[in-house]
Amino acid sequence: MKPIVHVPNPLLTIPAKPVTSFDKKLEGMIADMKKMLLAATNPKGVGLAGSQAGFPYRFFLTKPTEKDDIRVFINPEIIKHSKETTDGVPQRENKLEGCLSIPKIWGKVRRHKTLTLRYQDKTGKVHKEKFSGFLATIIQHETDHINGILFTHRVIEQKEKFYQTAKDENGKEVLEEIEIK
Repeated sequence: MKPIVHVPNPLLTIPAKPVTSFDKKLEGMIADMKKMLLAATNPKGVGLAGSQAGFPYRFFLTKPTEKDDIRVFINPEIIKHSKETTDGVPQRENKLEGCLSIPKIWGKVRRHKTLTLRYQDKTGKVHKEKFSGFLATIIQHETDHINGILFTHRVIEQKEKFYQTAKDENGKEVLEEIEIK
């Protein structure tokens, strides 16, 4: 299995190309990404964009919870969103967002509470669907990825703080603020 692409790989900051062929090659990329997403454990993967798997195309996968099926969104476009924003990640106690391509770094990002997404499925059929909650946050994070924007850019732009995972004196994982100078 391929490793997830990490910063500072330039593939992560270049807007991805549209998917134009809905063929065996695309099916193979999606299959590879499903394995990568399911294998991600620290943090647990809830979304993965093509660029994070080394595929420079406009698509991503989501799996918000253990019991959810993996969904595939191809050539997604946010066509409408609420003015109301979240105070960090909904349904998460610490409200912090992370990224499989930036291990052990976390930050608070305000995102739109709801959005309407136009996208294609793996056959090329166009769908339009409204999303809210944690899945809306994941979709915005992954849409940023395919546009070459990392969540860390959003943290900086919103003047929020960064955190890193560390161990306390008992060996328990904790979050500690990172000083950026």
